[in-house]
Amino acid sequence: MYYILYALLFTISLLPLRVLYFLSDGMYALIYYIIGYRKKVVMHNLNITFPEKSEKEKIRIAKNFYHKFIDSMIETIKLLSASDAFFEKRFTGDWDMINKYYESGRTVQLHLGHTFNWEWGIMSLSKNVKFPLLIVYMPIANKALNRLFYKIRSQKGAHMLSALNMAKDLMPYRRTNNCLGFVADQNPGYALHHAKWFYFFKKKTPFTIGPAKNAIRNNSIVLFSLIERQKRGYYNMTFELTEENPINTNEIELTKKFITYLEKVISNNPEMYLWTHRRWKHEWKEEYGFEE
Repeated sequence: MYYILYALLFTISLLPLRVLYFLSDGMYALIYYIIGYRKKVVMHNLNITFPEKSEKEKIRIAKNFYHKFIDSMIETIKLLSASDAFFEKRFTGDWDMINKYYESGRTVQLHLGHTFNWEWGIMSLSKNVKFPLLIVYMPIANKALNRLFYKIRSQKGAHMLSALNMAKDLMPYRRTNNCLGFVADQNPGYALHHAKWFYFFKKKTPFTIGPAKNAIRNNSIVLFSLIERQKRGYYNMTFELTEENPINTNEIELTKKFITYLEKVISNNPEMYLWTHRRWKHEWKEEYGFEE
């Protein structure tokens, strides 16, 4: 199944991007208007996040989101055959901001949210940072898809660490000067009993504190990362220094900082966030506790 899927998508990836975007427009009409893929989830999320906005405004955000969501899928397929020159032209970043820490001999930890297009972000980080790049990912249940995304994400040298087996996967890199990247708003449903609950857009929401714990354990320099879409097919990645010495803070405060940052990112560009992601899948119970 994997080889059939790979051959099909690789062939599609050979098409010019303008043709792929034409296909994306058609897929948008099909997925949004006819199939209605996860529209209830998207609108539920938007209702929680933006209660002050009118229904018309939330529908506009939803439509813009679906356009960018499908574009991101098409762009990810393009990674199967895109040349370095193609990619370097379309994805830029403030690489000096992260590379200046390389000579310090310390590790760096990146936290970002599900903002488009993080797959291009992984590719660009692999090519431009001096550190060995370690990316924590959540395995996909479908084995063929999981293998395909593993190949895409690792093809330029990124080392993939399963979130389900992170401690073991991280062991070979424990004594290396590396850059460890987390998409840190992953729903911790598989380990809800280890999650902490915080206000996220004024609703009690579970977050994994694993990234914060790891940063403190290794005293890694923590950078929050933002991917911004400049226009269709062009992105820029920036970094914000959050904690230079996490050993002086704690996992609750560090996680709160990420949540505040993520709220700002989403509020500024709501159509760029993955609203099909069931961020409020779980309801808070008193037994879970709560971090004020």
